[in-house]
Amino acid sequence: MSQGYEHKPQNQSPIAEQAVAASQLSSIEIGICGAVAGMVSRFVASPLDVVKIRLQLQPGRPINPLSSRHHNSGTLKKYNGMSHAIKLIIREEGIRGLWNGNLSAEYLYLSYGAVQFLTYHQMQNLFKRIDSNQNEKFGINKTLQPFLSGAISGSTATIVTYPFDLLRTRFAAQGEKRIYIGLRNAVQQIYVQEGYRGFYRGVTASVVQIIPYMGLVFGSYEFLKKLFRKLEDKHIWFHNLRATEDLLSGAIAGIVSKAGVFPLDLVRKRLQVQGPNRKDYFISNVPLYSSSIFICIKQILRSDGIFGLYKGLMPALIKSAPVSAVTFFVYGYTKRLLEKLHSSRDK
Repeated sequence: MSQGYEHKPQNQSPIAEQAVAASQLSSIEIGICGAVAGMVSRFVASPLDVVKIRLQLQPGRPINPLSSRHHNSGTLKKYNGMSHAIKLIIREEGIRGLWNGNLSAEYLYLSYGAVQFLTYHQMQNLFKRIDSNQNEKFGINKTLQPFLSGAISGSTATIVTYPFDLLRTRFAAQGEKRIYIGLRNAVQQIYVQEGYRGFYRGVTASVVQIIPYMGLVFGSYEFLKKLFRKLEDKHIWFHNLRATEDLLSGAIAGIVSKAGVFPLDLVRKRLQVQGPNRKDYFISNVPLYSSSIFICIKQILRSDGIFGLYKGLMPALIKSAPVSAVTFFVYGYTKRLLEKLHSSRDK
């Protein structure tokens, strides 16, 4: 077992442990770690994300939440399941169609990852200062700290980077017919046609979603990392497998959190494609929805049924495990690389 781990303060959370270990890194370097992690994970996830978005936007009543097959309700639908969507996108748009909007997605996750991990790092430092100066009365429960840090870092990153998220959805929803010919053209069109508010369609649903989502991501990750520590102490799990632990913990945390908030993710996607070009995407029958989250949910329940809130869940779950795993793995790897560079300089 490594020396750093042996001298770890008792009850220190694994991500807080990373924050302590990364104390020699500057805030900019922590941001770089998060940015690299977000960029790599987004490229890996792009094909499943395009499929998920298109299934989410397609109206109609699915047979069950893990299938995009629909009842014969007479509603026009283009994709009849995940595998059918992948085949049809490749046939109509080529393999590049599975990376539609990837440039805006890379900007999104580059900036999102940087803001998210930087904010999380700052929150951990804040809690550390509170713990060192606190009375028992005003302390924040250590179990709640990862949840609060995750929720605050996620909501901050969401608000800061939301326009990229909206652009990503609109590019992914484009089929053979192009509404936007490039990132710059998309920004100009949205601003002229919809004003600055057009870049924030569905932002309320996104923030409402991201608070429990990031809380679940980091909370689950912390729980699983602590579980690995206990298994190490009991000699049930191997020592010094931090990278493997990051992958497994991140993957499971991603699945749990994605399933927990998926209906709000669907609402967000449907609100993001509202506007003057609503009928010009890969299908021409994207319904008109109220900007109110609750009214939008009622509309979806009325037209698509309860399972309609879970359209695209299968590709989302398949995607969430590798994305979350790659994010935490690349973040940890990049951070350790920078720490080694600092150590070599100190020598």
